[in-house]
Amino acid sequence: MPACLFKLRPTGPWRLGPDSGARDRVERVCHSDTLYSAVSQAMVQLGWGEEWFAATAQASPAAVRLGSLFPWQEDALYAPVPGHLWPPPGVSKLRAWGARSVPTYLVGWLASGSQFNEEQWEVDGLSECLLRRGRRHAGPFRVALRRFAAVDRMEHGSMQLHQTACLEFADGAGLWFAAECEDDMWGDRLESAIRLLGDSGIGGERSLGWGHFEVLEAKRGSLEKLIFGPRYDAADGGEQGYWMLSLLNPGPADRIDWERGAYSVVERRGRGLRPVRMIREGSVLIAQDPPHGAAPDVAPEGSPHPVYRAGLGLPVALPWRGNP
Repeated sequence: MPACLFKLRPTGPWRLGPDSGARDRVERVCHSDTLYSAVSQAMVQLGWGEEWFAATAQASPAAVRLGSLFPWQEDALYAPVPGHLWPPPGVSKLRAWGARSVPTYLVGWLASGSQFNEEQWEVDGLSECLLRRGRRHAGPFRVALRRFAAVDRMEHGSMQLHQTACLEFADGAGLWFAAECEDDMWGDRLESAIRLLGDSGIGGERSLGWGHFEVLEAKRGSLEKLIFGPRYDAADGGEQGYWMLSLLNPGPADRIDWERGAYSVVERRGRGLRPVRMIREGSVLIAQDPPHGAAPDVAPEGSPHPVYRAGLGLPVALPWRGNP
């Protein structure tokens, strides 16, 4: 399927609430199910809601599959480390386990069998991203606490102080995501929805201007070439794994070997909604075909309409270099 890649430049802080709901905590990744919900609202506003749900949550395979939002800085796209390639063998000085995200071009190098020189890299403690050593700038974002005062005018102007965690982005940094679209029509509609979301925002505290952004780039092409670069070629004729750039709720047609691979599970829940266990971004799955996933209805009993939890997979094929 043709792919799209969007680079977003935030115009202010972003609030991505954790599953715990704690105000002083924030997620570092905007998960694909959250992005799907935001895009769905934009599609409804644009008059394409029924077609959108019929082509995605209600279709198998879906006509559009969204990845999660990850950070970018300058020319580097960051993504969760693939478990079968990280940490590279022989690393002794670099605190490799502290890196939650690495440049996608580095993943391409490792997948093609290139050697890793740990002297050229360092882990940024604020963003947990792997950076080139000697950079003039810090990582793409930092977690900050913003303080607010709620004024109770019914109680003689008393104030209640509270603080909220958010992501603050560096200059020349932002968020990116990839998507696969069945045809140009859905590619065009997705771009329209993303540009609309730039004005309305994604995540929490949107009334404060948080979560707003500009669309810096919108490119189309092969998913692997968009992510790894135009010269990427890791086809070695061996066994392949599928690196997930989205959450995945395995569908009935996904034939995955659960005895192998490098994956972890996360439980996604919402207020009043049924919880769903999903495969986390960065997992590497061994499957006969690319996993497509599913979007189950998680609405509570008696709900007048469905509520879809998007677990539609966005996999990238990588050579499998793990234990048999």
